[in-house]
Parts: sequence; C-alpha cells; structure tokens
Amino acid sequence: ELYQAVLDRSFAEVREAVRAGRARALASGQAPEAILAGAVSDYFDFLAARPNFIRLIEREALSGGPDHDVLGHLSAGQEALAAISAELGLDDSPSGEAAQLLLSIIALCWFHLIHARTVAPAVGVTLDDADDLERRRRHVVGLVLHGVAGLERPLTSTLTRSSDHD
Repeated sequence: ELYQAVLDRSFAEVREAVRAGRARALASGQAPEAILAGAVSDYFDFLAARPNFIRLIEREALSGGPDHDVLGHLSAGQEALAAISAELGLDDSPSGEAAQLLLSIIALCWFHLIHARTVAPAVGVTLDDADDLERRRRHVVGLVLHGVAGLERPLTSTLTRSSDHD
C-alpha cells in the first residue's frame, strides 16, 4: 500500500506539472515552437529533479507492468497527450503523431537519466554536472523541434521495401 501511495503521489505531481505547464503556455501567447521547447525543457527538469520517480517507473516496467489500477498513470499520459495535440494541432488518434511525439519526448528526456553510468559513457557522453545536463537539454529540445518541423513536410524515402523485390 505504501508503494502504491508513492506511485499515486508521483503521478499526481506529473499531472499537476502538465496542467501548470499548459496554463502557462496558453497564457504566454507564444508560437507553438516556443511552447513545445518550454514543455520539453520543463519535463527534462521535472525528471532530473525526481530520480526516485524514474526508479519507480523503471521498477514497474521491469516487473512486467502494473498489477494494480493504473488510472493515475493513464490520466497523466492522457493529459499530456491532450496538451500536445491541442497546442500543436497534431493527429490525436491512437498511435497518431501526437502520441508518437509524446513518447519520443518521454524517451529523450528519460533515457540519459537511467543510463548515465552505463550507455551514456559507452557512447562518449558525460552527465556528471549541471553543464553536461544543460548540453543534453539543449540537444533534446533541438531534436524535438527539428523533428516536429519535419512532420510538416511529406516524408520521402529512397528505400524500397523488401517485399517489392520479391
């Protein structure tokens, strides 16, 4: 029960952060790109300040997912999805562009925190101090903004599906 209470409190913090960020964004009158950059930066900071939240979620994932009511988790994700969809005008259908973008933002803001001592140093990234985290934050925000810009153009590929060769 204590574990569930800690999870519930953690997801309440996520929901409150999403709501506060959305209200701030709506009141700012800024362009969607500036709002998105601020939201990604805020989420990055939110996670960096809550290493225990990340550990709890990783524990849930490693144990095969929650066996209990995940309403808090789902509602936090749905609120974030609704905010991204509304602010950026992206497709909010299941597995649509808004959901794909949100999952990418979560992964980009999360992975370096979980693997600061494993994968990151193996690929030559140090995350030892505030300057390192700021460099990572700028990189993540830039990737997200450039990726969203790419969604506005038709995707083309020079690759041919293997089934086309059969």
